[in-house]
Amino acid sequence: MKRIGNLYSKIYDIDNLRLAHKNARRGKGWYHEVKMINNDPDKYLNKLQHSLINKTYNTSDYITFMRTEGRKVREIFKLPYYPDRICQWAIIQVIEKHLINYVTSDTYSAIPGRGVHKALRKICNAVNFDRDGTMYCLKLDVNKYYPSVNHSILKKILRRIFKDKDLLWLLDEIIDSTEGDTGIPIGNYMSQWFGNIYLAMFDHWIKEVMGIKYYYRYMDDIVILHSDKGFLHNLLREIQVYFDKELALKVKKNWQVFPTEIRGIDFLGYRIFPGYCLLRKSTLKNMKCKVNKINKTIAAGNKMNHNQWCSLNSYLGWLIWCDGFRLVCKYIAPLVDTMKQFYEEVIKNGEIRECKRNTAPETA
Repeated sequence: MKRIGNLYSKIYDIDNLRLAHKNARRGKGWYHEVKMINNDPDKYLNKLQHSLINKTYNTSDYITFMRTEGRKVREIFKLPYYPDRICQWAIIQVIEKHLINYVTSDTYSAIPGRGVHKALRKICNAVNFDRDGTMYCLKLDVNKYYPSVNHSILKKILRRIFKDKDLLWLLDEIIDSTEGDTGIPIGNYMSQWFGNIYLAMFDHWIKEVMGIKYYYRYMDDIVILHSDKGFLHNLLREIQVYFDKELALKVKKNWQVFPTEIRGIDFLGYRIFPGYCLLRKSTLKNMKCKVNKINKTIAAGNKMNHNQWCSLNSYLGWLIWCDGFRLVCKYIAPLVDTMKQFYEEVIKNGEIRECKRNTAPETA
């Protein structure tokens, strides 16, 4: 693959920085930091441009906090909107197409035009039309993936793609913005792309060297389908060696090899079986609890808030991608009129900003 150069000047181009500010502020127009930049955008963007031209830009200090997601407790890293969020958007706007060219078509996380539902459709097609070839599933993920990403290895991977020394300086500066030689910060806009690229060579190895036909990766969550259970066990051992030798990673101990028809493939919020697809049990449980709370709110004579409206639309989106017609009829359909009323009175009339202020924390 030919390495790419002459990109750095495109990053600090003032039009690119203006577009980065526009994209980074989307949905955050009422944040204090965003308002500050909006009052005099040229002043702040010219200052950022100057720091990039002169290579005096330094990643700001992170604000860290803990967030519980199900059973997992994660340390989240937050950067200021200015200059860091704008700067990282400016970088991605220039290099994203080159990163996409580097990853395989079997990677679905944080890539425009892919995502959960494209991955779901691909897996469903595989198990529906090649039941013999997808009889068994190897499901695994990386142990503490983001905290385990090795900075030196990540930099070497980026140097296989880019040869622009100034761009590489900027990427190195962001990579080394956390303490130690390992770890990319969860919550950092660039981290989702660093996480994708770090496993890109593994993707190529799986497809081109090991010859795996049915392979799907969503960040560090991996599903591999095959006709032979023993083959998958042997492949797991090969993967463990590759991770240890090439990427300094470990396979999480909860890996599984199982028959797809009996257990189904629990992946991306769904349970995928040959011939049908169901919502994951934990997602269904959370949906029921959320809908019950909304019904109690309405029964008490109160209106749903913006977060509740978004949740219902989100669950509706999840359900239409699986065999969830009965669940839609039972849980979502009775609330459709209330959802429409909220849209007409709040969203359509432009009251959404005030509603967001009352229901969402200010995080950029």
